[in-house]
Amino acid sequence: MQHKVESNAETKIEVRGLTKIFGKRVNRAKEMLKAGKTKPEILKATGATVGVDRADFSIKTGEIFVIMGLSGSGKSTTLRMLNRLIEPTDGQVLIDGDDIAKLDKQALREVRRQKLSMVFQGFALLPNRTVLQNAAFGLEIQGMEKDEREMKANKALDLVGLNGFADQYPDQLSGGMQQRVGLARALASDAEILLMDEAFSALDPLNRRDMQDELLDLQEDMQKTIVFISHDLNEALRIGDHIMIMKDGEIVQIGTPEEILSQPADDYVEKFIEGVDRSQVYTAANVMIRANTVNIDRDGPRLAARRMRDNEISSLYVVDTKRKLVGILDADDVRSAIDAGQKDLRSIVKSDVPTTKMDTPLADLLDAVSTTPVPFAVVDDHDRLRGIIIRGAVLGALSGQEVNVNV
Repeated sequence: MQHKVESNAETKIEVRGLTKIFGKRVNRAKEMLKAGKTKPEILKATGATVGVDRADFSIKTGEIFVIMGLSGSGKSTTLRMLNRLIEPTDGQVLIDGDDIAKLDKQALREVRRQKLSMVFQGFALLPNRTVLQNAAFGLEIQGMEKDEREMKANKALDLVGLNGFADQYPDQLSGGMQQRVGLARALASDAEILLMDEAFSALDPLNRRDMQDELLDLQEDMQKTIVFISHDLNEALRIGDHIMIMKDGEIVQIGTPEEILSQPADDYVEKFIEGVDRSQVYTAANVMIRANTVNIDRDGPRLAARRMRDNEISSLYVVDTKRKLVGILDADDVRSAIDAGQKDLRSIVKSDVPTTKMDTPLADLLDAVSTTPVPFAVVDDHDRLRGIIIRGAVLGALSGQEVNVNV
């Protein structure tokens, strides 16, 4: 029997009042929790431990939602309650509106089979099985015929870059490749939701970065809903669409990476982000400012000169009617064109403008921004000018000051 609850169409997972209390005297602990008692007070009075305290959050379809916190914060317990590997003490977990906390065993098994797949911190590979057999193992447990499960497993191995390794065994692979097998096993099920419990934390930094890249590349095509546990803020900021920070079983803050960095909820989050490398998190879109422009299809040198004078600048960016970047104008060239009686800008536009895309990490731009004589132009996928990057905005972002984004 399923328990359907109305939910936002864009919401894949909605959690309401999710609570986990470990130990005895759970009912007494619940009463104390509702009365506002703290986790240490409840432990002292009942011997019960509050693992998660009335968590409320929602996850949109197709996003990477990162849950993070220090050891004991409740992040892994929260994740495991999403598929009932840990039974909630109280609260609701709605997946497409179905409250899985109320499902019987058979209905829960179907939801796990069709909608949920999990990638663990340990690779959890079977050493006596090949890479292909490991990738197909979940499908084998489901009772799928051998030919079909191997076809799906081979497809998943291709997705994670392990084409040609199907007949090897786990001990023949590097740590990073073993984790790819674990990811392929999860993908082979074609589940709508991936639950990833510190999936990359056992890897060395280089492999970890590679797997983050792999996940982001896969997500562009798959558009899965991914719940990712991490204790590494740089990782969370790099891959997460939203980040939920937990402490002592409670949610401290939920926000986008930029919101976490620029608007920390309290001192705990402030300390959490102290050591973060902002250059790896902020993109060109985060630090660009509005560009002063003229339209090559309708504007002339005199209008360009006036715009420079009004804005106290010595150069202007040139776009066409569709706002596609054409180039840049220099004040001396504009003045010469006016003296020569020219009415068109085309002969004085310089096209060698440094450009970058909106999603380029700031780290990739630092050297070039510091040496280029003109600001970088930020363009979208259609080469339309969206803004420019000046050194002051970059320095402000790296120092933790508010980033002024104008588009």
